Amino acid sequence: MSFRASFGARALGPAGRETFPRPGPAFVFRLRDVTRVVAVANQKGGVAKTTTVHALGFALAELGRRVLLIDLDPQACLTYSAGIDPDTLDRSLHDVFVRKMKAADARRTLPGVDGVDILPSTIDLAGSEVHLLTRTGREHVLARALVPVLDDYDVVLIDCPPSLGVLTINGLTAAQEVLIPLQCEALSHRGWVSFSRRSTTSVCSPTPTSRFVGDRHHVRRADPTCAAVLDDVKERYGLPVFDPPVRKSIRFAEAPLAGLCILQHAPHAPGAEAYRAIAGSSTPIRVRTPEANVRGRTGAGAGRS
Repeated sequence: MSFRASFGARALGPAGRETFPRPGPAFVFRLRDVTRVVAVANQKGGVAKTTTVHALGFALAELGRRVLLIDLDPQACLTYSAGIDPDTLDRSLHDVFVRKMKAADARRTLPGVDGVDILPSTIDLAGSEVHLLTRTGREHVLARALVPVLDDYDVVLIDCPPSLGVLTINGLTAAQEVLIPLQCEALSHRGWVSFSRRSTTSVCSPTPTSRFVGDRHHVRRADPTCAAVLDDVKERYGLPVFDPPVRKSIRFAEAPLAGLCILQHAPHAPGAEAYRAIAGSSTPIRVRTPEANVRGRTGAGAGRS
């Protein structure tokens, strides 16, 4: 018996030659955006951490990103700036930390732009800090709480308090990157140097496998007198700095009073345009993930005839 006959009859094409079946479903690797978690932190207060989180969140949403803002400061400035009265909230990030509810149940949607949610804060978050001190693995509480909701967002921005306590450590541990707002003046520069040294020791030791990028990004508020501070940051520490600079403006002070972001309050102000440019210069992290797809052939590659 011949080899062909042992396998039975074969389908023949119009020209009398044998054809082959189309391939079935196959796994094809496709690129998928990974949720980017960024902590905005500086030990010095009043350097525009809250303003940066709020403005970048809205600027990224204008670009079609899904954004979660996290208010990790018991002063609840981000919550208030977003038009939410912290004193009237019945659920907040505090309830997530003390295990009363999940992050998905505590978040709220912000009006004015599609795709921005917030995990709000209240003064109760100060009590959470005491509660966390008694828990094992306390520096990972926020990171674990965010796991169920990460796939809902492209970017998570964390507004850290102006200290290096357990709340800030939670923010840094949960983050993949750290963005450090810096006013180009002596005290702000001194606070940044102190924060950078302490955060590296405090965060990297308990999480040796984490991807902590201590000083990957910098946002600066510049004026003609800031050259010395800015040059020192670039030359001594070799840090990249976002361009363009975000310049001081009275519009930044007016926006929180209206419960609005600077992009809503003064959309064409230089500060708003600067944050849009910074958001546009940031690229997503991408990984290769297997995805089942039916891959067919067309035209001359559909089969042999």
